[in-house]
Amino acid sequence: MTRPDDHVIVLFGATGDLARRKLLPGLFHLARAGLLPEHYRIVGSAPARFALSDDAFRRHAHDAVAAFGLAEPAGDAWQAFEASLSFGAADPEAPGPLLAKVKAAEEALGGRARRLFHLAVPPAAFASVIRLLGDTRLAEDSRVIVEKPFGTDLASARALNETVHAVFDESRVFRIDHFLGKESVDNVLALRFANGLFEPIWNRDHISHVQIDVPETLGLEGRAHFYEETGAFRDMIVTHLIQVLGIVAMEPPVSLGAQRLRDEKAKVFEALCPIDPAHAVRGQYEGYRDEPGVAADSQTETFAALRLELDNWRWAGVPFHLRTGKRLAQHREMIVLGLREPPLRMFPSALPGAAERANGIVIDFADPGQVTARFLVKEPGPTMRLAPAAMAFRYEDSFRLAHGLEGYERLILDAMLGDQSLFTRSDGIERIWEVSGPLLTSPPPVQPYAPGSWGPEPAVTELAAPYHWHLPDDRG
Repeated sequence: MTRPDDHVIVLFGATGDLARRKLLPGLFHLARAGLLPEHYRIVGSAPARFALSDDAFRRHAHDAVAAFGLAEPAGDAWQAFEASLSFGAADPEAPGPLLAKVKAAEEALGGRARRLFHLAVPPAAFASVIRLLGDTRLAEDSRVIVEKPFGTDLASARALNETVHAVFDESRVFRIDHFLGKESVDNVLALRFANGLFEPIWNRDHISHVQIDVPETLGLEGRAHFYEETGAFRDMIVTHLIQVLGIVAMEPPVSLGAQRLRDEKAKVFEALCPIDPAHAVRGQYEGYRDEPGVAADSQTETFAALRLELDNWRWAGVPFHLRTGKRLAQHREMIVLGLREPPLRMFPSALPGAAERANGIVIDFADPGQVTARFLVKEPGPTMRLAPAAMAFRYEDSFRLAHGLEGYERLILDAMLGDQSLFTRSDGIERIWEVSGPLLTSPPPVQPYAPGSWGPEPAVTELAAPYHWHLPDDRG
């Protein structure tokens, strides 16, 4: 593939958790794979109170890669990467150190490099960083990656878009959702549109319901301040699960170009019906209010489950069930497309509901990912009894995973190449917040649930009726 042009990459929030866990290790992996530009510089930045020297930033990056990277920070590859690193603190009133480091980086590259800014900062800091880039003219001919969540409701999303568009036009804005960079999420496009086996049945005539499920076993992990202001719905469903829904439900694009793909996703979001609070369950795990930094009377949901509907020709009448939460029984990332049952009067099922659970397409998009087709077969023996069977494709069985990229790595590379295919667009974000309005205005009360469970029962089960929440365990 074509390598990106020479770049100066500026990481705002370079001392934070996201940079430590994902961005710095990801950039080093791209460098080792020969996917970064031939010539590049990486400038870390943070407010002056968190300022580091260049050497301290290099040690910070070394420790991050050692702890979370795919390869040891050693040898010629690390030395070349380490040499590209520098640090320039920046406050809105005092951007001088950052300006000096960016200028030095550009001069080292001959003055012809592109600029890419990655805003790995809290949402409250987005506007001030964007204004800093505009006031200092660093934004000119540059691109910007903006982290989630992009707003907290329709009004804040519109205000943030106005702030961003005052400095960057939409063609230079990359709103990142690392779920959309996952190989197995992207593989939904290939699964549907490259195979005559699946595309003809990808509609309401053959699919009874769709489940997108991302339960987590982790708790707050020290993020109480962020989570208290966000909650499971804003943190996961608006940002991740509805974006995955857009990939699953989109119409065939004319081409795989960025504009065509994003146009079709936007049509899905336009077809979303407003979220009915009666079709939502909010939960909070027992002990959440005892977490450091959590209010004693907190109403923040750590669990959210919804039933969404699309008002379009392909999906009318098909419920989309979305579920996510903290401290649940398992960590999974699943898409389940339940296939409608044919008449089964001549085939007695082995167990009640067995046919529904067996007939489906299951996409596990937790890295490395797999796709499974589940169906019923005859059990060996003298009588006609049905039993579930499956055909599975596993990435780890078919490809060398060392050649793959994690979500952040893929998306940072795409941003350097100027490819917006897997990034969210302003109109799509605003539409999602618009249909979320009824739920945000009148949220159902949070219901307690035990850590290690599947959320507040029986409300969650009733929400999916007459279907069942089902996580096929095909990982073995």
